[in-house]
Amino acid sequence: MMGLTDGVFLIVCGTQFTLGILVNGFIGLVNGRSWFKTKRMSLSDFIIATLALSRIILLCIILTDSFLIVFSVKEHDSGIIMQLIDVFWTFTNHLSIWFATCLGVLYCLKIASFSHPTFLWLKWRVSRVMVWMLLGALLLSCGSTASLINEFKLYSVLRGIEATRNVTEHFRKKRNEYYLIHVLGTLWYLPPLVVSLASYFLLIFSLGRHTRQMLQNSTSSRDPSTEAHKRAIRIILSFFFLFLLYFLAFLIASFGNFLPETKMAKMIGEVMTMFYPAGHSFIVILGNSKLKQTFVEMLRCESGHLKPGSKGPIFS
Repeated sequence: MMGLTDGVFLIVCGTQFTLGILVNGFIGLVNGRSWFKTKRMSLSDFIIATLALSRIILLCIILTDSFLIVFSVKEHDSGIIMQLIDVFWTFTNHLSIWFATCLGVLYCLKIASFSHPTFLWLKWRVSRVMVWMLLGALLLSCGSTASLINEFKLYSVLRGIEATRNVTEHFRKKRNEYYLIHVLGTLWYLPPLVVSLASYFLLIFSLGRHTRQMLQNSTSSRDPSTEAHKRAIRIILSFFFLFLLYFLAFLIASFGNFLPETKMAKMIGEVMTMFYPAGHSFIVILGNSKLKQTFVEMLRCESGHLKPGSKGPIFS
């Protein structure tokens, strides 16, 4: 029978899931509609659209996992269904994180201004750099998923040896190998974090230098370049902090079996995990002029602020 805690947990997860689907669905709808009208899509719009799509899939996987925690704890802890969920979660999760990282790098290369030859080389070839980054993101996501599948195989071997109660040197070797792969699995999150931090600091340095130039020339500090720097910094910084929160939640959900209140720990981790795909996408909307304008005009239309017969961009 479902208790009060389970009911509150499902309500919170359902609310976060709905908000996440609406926010990411809005991004996909606006960019998809723009592509349908013009048959063209900019690189940033493509990355944002694929990021939104990956997060919609990720939210569906997390919601399924939430239902398993409440209604089928045994199946959640072990079983082929849980392994399938873990595989899809791992692949989609890493792909989503890398898409957000690619977006930060794209903003950095387009907005930041440095005279270093390496930076200029990357800046002039930004489209090619992004294509290679997206391909690399796909390969690294596949690599992290393959690592998880290998972890499953080792776990099955350990369970088989434990069942025979034959704790030998072979068992200890396999157990140490399993722990090593399990720990190394978390290191797949390190590269996107380092790349995002590098993009953030480059934008900070570029903004500082640009601001000094504006002050020396007695120019307003609210010029388009400064505003572009600030928007990009907000998006990357929000991704960084939300990613750290998401990573903490992921660890709580993954290592819940080792905590005193196993089910409660998994629930807390699950709720924290679902906040990231919706929260960061909303910040992306606020930082993108096209998405923000369409979102504001949609809200005005829904509130009845538009005059009868007038049309906002989303309806034109």
